[in-house]
Amino acid sequence: MRTTQSNHGSRGKGVGLGLALGSAVAFGGSGVAAKPLIEAGLDPLHVVWLRVAGAALVMLPLAVRHRDLLRRRPALLAGFGLLAVAGVQAFYFASISRIPVGVALLVEYLAPALVLGWVRFVQRRAVTRAAAVGVVLAVGGLACVVEVWAGLSFDALGLLLALGAACCQVGYFVLSDAGGDSGADAPDPLGVVAYGLLIGAAVLTVVARPWSMDWGVLAGSARMDGAAVPALLLLGWIVLIATVIAYMTGVVAVRRLSPAVAGVVACLEAVIATVLAWVLLGEHLSAPQIIGGAVVLTGAFIAQSAAPSKGSGGQPVAGGSPERELSARGTAA
Repeated sequence: MRTTQSNHGSRGKGVGLGLALGSAVAFGGSGVAAKPLIEAGLDPLHVVWLRVAGAALVMLPLAVRHRDLLRRRPALLAGFGLLAVAGVQAFYFASISRIPVGVALLVEYLAPALVLGWVRFVQRRAVTRAAAVGVVLAVGGLACVVEVWAGLSFDALGLLLALGAACCQVGYFVLSDAGGDSGADAPDPLGVVAYGLLIGAAVLTVVARPWSMDWGVLAGSARMDGAAVPALLLLGWIVLIATVIAYMTGVVAVRRLSPAVAGVVACLEAVIATVLAWVLLGEHLSAPQIIGGAVVLTGAFIAQSAAPSKGSGGQPVAGGSPERELSARGTAA
């Protein structure tokens, strides 16, 4: 009996790892597919609106199924829609219109370190030494990524926009930790995602004004490192693969894995995005930037995993449950 249970557990973890890796690939490819559409003439906000509205439409049945969340968790849904969906994606897509995809995503991976900064300096709670080391590593690695010795060789506004995406992600982590539950009353993460997309789509409709979009761009093609690719194919990837399927596989995966393993796989998203941008968009990073990116991811993982969970004797909390952290992470790309 124990052998059978062990085999089932091993298979479950194997499936979880496969799904987590697939989710990281799907999330990591969003910027690579979005950037050619932006360069073809679409405003970054319009690309964000197309992604969010399209995914919200696909996940509408899940929202109907979990309609009780509107009554039980209105603040959580609003925070997810405004920050993790509308805020993170708008800032991220705006940043990749000015700087390389890999750099934008690595800047965004400062979020776990920024959460600890919130805990230490705003909430005035102690953080562990390991968490502090993670913050130092993340900041030092970022200095290599943006090549500070060259006087910030990247567009300063693009870097600020990427940092804005990280700050929005921090805001969602803080809201999740303040309003999250565990046990039977915990909100279903897919329901939160569905309503977050609906709320985000509503907000972005007002901000992006899609009726002013050049819809003709979608009927043509976009250039991906010199090769012509149908614009609708890129949009289909962004909506169906990089959003809907990425969320579905990611949430299932994180439930089968430990938080530590899920965190390691989550960090692969930035690596995958950088590699895809290198291969498909020709956005090459220098050796110091690659080393710096590895340091950023290491620091982000240490900072995230070093923070104990809620209820651990008044110690600082840097994030919520694995499901909530996955949701916030996923919308970043």
